[in-house]
Formats: sequence, C-alpha cells, structure tokens
Amino acid sequence: MENKVNVLKSECMNELTQNIIPFWNRLIDTEYGGFYGSVDNNLIIDKKADKGVILNSRILWFYSQAFITVGGENNLKNAGHAYEFLKNYCVDYKNGGVYWMMTYDGNVSDNMKHTYNQAFAIYALSTYYLASHDENALRLAVSIFETVEEKCSDNIAYADAFSADWRPVSNEALSENGLIADKTMNTILHLIEAYTVLYTAYSKNEKVGEKLKFLLDITEEKVLDKCNNKLFVFFDKEMNVIGDIHSYGHDIEATWLIDRACSVLDDESYISKWKDINLKISENIYNTAFENNSLNNERENDKIDRKRVWWVQAESVVGLVNAYINSKKEKYLQAALQIWEFIKKYQVDRRDNSEWWGEADYNGNPMNTVNMVGPWKCPYHNGRMCIEIINRDII
Repeated sequence: MENKVNVLKSECMNELTQNIIPFWNRLIDTEYGGFYGSVDNNLIIDKKADKGVILNSRILWFYSQAFITVGGENNLKNAGHAYEFLKNYCVDYKNGGVYWMMTYDGNVSDNMKHTYNQAFAIYALSTYYLASHDENALRLAVSIFETVEEKCSDNIAYADAFSADWRPVSNEALSENGLIADKTMNTILHLIEAYTVLYTAYSKNEKVGEKLKFLLDITEEKVLDKCNNKLFVFFDKEMNVIGDIHSYGHDIEATWLIDRACSVLDDESYISKWKDINLKISENIYNTAFENNSLNNERENDKIDRKRVWWVQAESVVGLVNAYINSKKEKYLQAALQIWEFIKKYQVDRRDNSEWWGEADYNGNPMNTVNMVGPWKCPYHNGRMCIEIINRDII
C-alpha cells in the first residue's frame, strides 16, 4: 500500500504541475485583468464572457497555495495578477464586501452580495497573504470578515443573499431542486474554510477563533443530522430544514475541512468530538454513495443522481484519505485510490491543453453540460485535491 500511496502522490504532483497549472496559465487576461470567464468544451475561450468573482477568488487561492506547496515564481506572479483584479474591481469599498459578477473589462455585472462569495474572497486573500506577505491583502481579508460579521450574521447563523447595500434578497444563487433557502450548509461550510485560513494568517486572532467555533457549533447543532450521520443542506431563516436532500460531495468535503478547522484551533474538545462525527459521516458516504469506483452526486427524496461531477470526485479522494489517516481503516484508502483511477481514466480530459470534464455519466462518458471554465468551474477542487495529497503524511 505504501508504494501505491507514493504513486498517488507522484501522479498528483504531475497532474498539478503538468496539466492543471499550464491550462490556467493560458487564461490570464493581460488586457483587462483577472482570468477569462468562460471556456467551452471545444476549448474555445470567450474573452468577453463575464468574470465570476467566485471564479477569480478561487484562482487567486489556487495560485497562492500552489506557490506555497510547489514554489515557482510564475505561480506567485499569477496569484498577484488575480489579486490585482480582485482588489481593484471586485470590492465595494463603499458598502463593504465583494460583488457577485464582473464584466470582462472589470465593470459590475451583478452587484449581489452573497455570504458564500465573501467567504471565498477571505479564503483567497488570506492564502495570498501567506504566500506573498502582502499586508494589504490581509487587511482586505479582515475588512471583509468584519463586514460578514456585521451584515450577514443574525446570531442564529448566516443569511446567504443580499443586495449591494446589504438588504436581504432571494437566494436563487445557492438554492436548487425547486427550493429557495434563506440559509445553506454550503455557505456555513465555506465560512468555516475561510475563517480557518484567516485565523492562521491573522496570528490566531481571538475574534476570528470565536466565530470559527460559533460556525462549528452551528454545524453540530443545526446542520448535522445526528440520526443519519449526514448534513442537512437547506434551511429557512430560523435554521429549520427544508427539503430532503443528501449532498454526498459536500458531506465528504466537510469531513476534512472541519477536521482542519479543529486542528488549527488546537482545541482538544473540538478535535476529538469532530473526529468521531466526521468518521461517522465518512462511513456513511462510503456505504451509501461510493459506487462503480467513484462517487454518486446526491440524493433528493428517493431519487439518486449518479452523475460523476468533477468536484465531487476530487473531494472524495481527499475526504477518504483523511478518513484513512484518522481511522487506519484500509478500505477508505483503497476507495480513494479507486476514485483516483476513475478520475484519470474518465474525468481528466486527455485532449492536449485541456483540464477536467465538469460532468460525466455513471460510466464515465463526458457530458457536455458544464463548460471547461465558468463561474463555478475552476482549479479549486481538483487543484486542491492534488495539493492536499502532496502535503499529507498518509502512511
């Protein structure tokens, strides 16, 4: 098994440095800043497509973390390029926070303020600070954190969607399945992710740590389905559950992100409690979602969506490796290795100068449903999978 792990690490290094990074290097917009917002599945770049702020935040995170992990001055330079676009065009310096969508030339296309989006800006800026030591990036991350705490939190949890001047609006952006949710597991999870890195970058600031614990407590008390070892997905204003949905990808992603948050907090009560919870969630995912050497997407009521989605496969590799590290149960590592083999065979687009297919069917046939690059399709999940495997002491 040790040899298989070494091969996995080597292949992830190769995937990161020889496939993912070179693909995104070609999408730098040297004329208007940031990165191009759309590439279709014929690999045609739309240079005038809108540029999602989530997309550019995730790209900023990606190049920053790639530099931290594998070095390369070009990675740091590209992170700086993404940072300049974010701070110069995407931030609302009057009302606070970042917008939802920009035009190709840096004007506001959609001025919605979404808490999920703020989380990714904090995540990216904090990581860029760790890579570059640019104090201005950290100050901007802290400013957005303060805005989130002032505008988005109601002491129950965090509302999702707001207008440019922070009035609540309908949350179509992060709702699905015919439901409109005021609050979502997804936003809570990625605030945990963002605050984890901000806590590290901001010298373990006490307020950030308190709010990170608050988010973990919300997750335990309201988001966790203790009876079924899974996470609820959608909520109303009072954090009452709406809909019967099980998002397999978010569950397995949450296990390792929450473990990371507890480790950074260095609070044994959180570490031990969440280790047990996350292993139960991982076991449930292994038993209910792992099928055909890959992970199903989600369940709604009694209907299972068996699409193979790029980010779900990537997160399942990291989550199952994390479960193996915490439990030493070899079945989790074996499952992660099988999913990686599926990814290599089906999810990675083997055409020259390409990346990963967004979606494939149950048997791995690519589906022309998600562009190669778009507002949500970026190097965040697959790049992070490679980085996590490279960095982890697995055996």
